[in-house]
Amino acid sequence: MSIEQHARIEHRDPNVTEEQLRIELAAVYRLVALHRMTDLVFTHISVRLPGDDDHFLINPYGLFFDEITASNLVRIDLDGNIIGDSRYPVNPAGFVIHSAIHAAREDAKCVLHTHTLAGCAVAATRSGLLPVNQMSMEFYNRVGYHDYEGQALNLDERERLVADLGDHDSLILRNHGLLTVGQTPARAFLRMYYLNKSCEIQVNAARMGELVLPSADICEHTAEQLNGTAQSDDFTDDLGFDLAWSAMLRQLDRVSPDYRD
Repeated sequence: MSIEQHARIEHRDPNVTEEQLRIELAAVYRLVALHRMTDLVFTHISVRLPGDDDHFLINPYGLFFDEITASNLVRIDLDGNIIGDSRYPVNPAGFVIHSAIHAAREDAKCVLHTHTLAGCAVAATRSGLLPVNQMSMEFYNRVGYHDYEGQALNLDERERLVADLGDHDSLILRNHGLLTVGQTPARAFLRMYYLNKSCEIQVNAARMGELVLPSADICEHTAEQLNGTAQSDDFTDDLGFDLAWSAMLRQLDRVSPDYRD
């Protein structure tokens, strides 16, 4: 992927509407459910709405992710107040984590948090994520770590969360789970898909015996390739992310088209 293409994928159209963001965020919720990355009614995905109000959309607390639609997403502000009419509450822990990152990172338009089995397993290890596979190398030296402080209900934790995320787009919450951000819901989801897949590969590879890790130079070179920052004559894939996202939306339109409602 070229640097220019990487920037285009991350760029959010400044004219995007709330309706469009609702549909895209609802699609991400359904995809998280489809790929078995849910934790009952817990964990969250949020997206910042356009405008100067600092409002964002988050899931209605109490619904499974495969029940979420564009219309039942809840609009809240950075103080956790529900804006407009909604018969659903929001999860306080979701507000604490997501509001912190939205407030601190203008580029973090979408924040996605999971409690997957493999993600929680890697988050419980001292080594954290290792470059055991090509997928893992997207995150080589590009993921933050946040130490566990209990259930995320303390507003004071927000400053430390933001500091540990830094300028990374991925965060491993130790003894807790995974988090990714992106300028679009699509990009945050694709990051989470591959971060979680990396954790699954690591957990399974560790069962097989001693891990074989490439050299630091190869890991860094591969990370640059996968993140569109390689300064080389390597071939680039300028279409992959857009094609994958389009294919996922087609799949949703076949199996659960009501996400758009």
